Amino acid sequence: MTDKQIARREGQETLRTQTPDSEKIYVPNVDIREDSECIRLEADMPGVEQESVDVSVDNGVLTIEGRARLDSPQGCQWVGQEYGVGRYRRDFTLSDAVDVDGVKARVRQGVLEVTLPKREKVKTRKIKIEA
Repeated sequence: MTDKQIARREGQETLRTQTPDSEKIYVPNVDIREDSECIRLEADMPGVEQESVDVSVDNGVLTIEGRARLDSPQGCQWVGQEYGVGRYRRDFTLSDAVDVDGVKARVRQGVLEVTLPKREKVKTRKIKIEA
């Protein structure tokens, strides 16, 4: 995939910041795949459910956000935790090659998959050779 089609914004770190109420904001790890029809992003967002995910495109920027909560069972307290819990957020700049009207997203087992279809004019097509 070329950085003309989608690019990670500069300066993002694993832990972005903390909000005034001490909620941590994490930058999820993302795998990006491309084929002739679309670009797919798979973002690791452990603990995030479908109801707490927001995917938007505004002014050529794709934003993915999600909130994870990890409740402690009644009568128990955490003595160790291997991944952070809080908000996830990441932004991507989209090129004109992406058809933003056809963007689709779904969450399964803590992985957000976003499908970005390509506009017809940029899709690879087979050219028939005439005799």
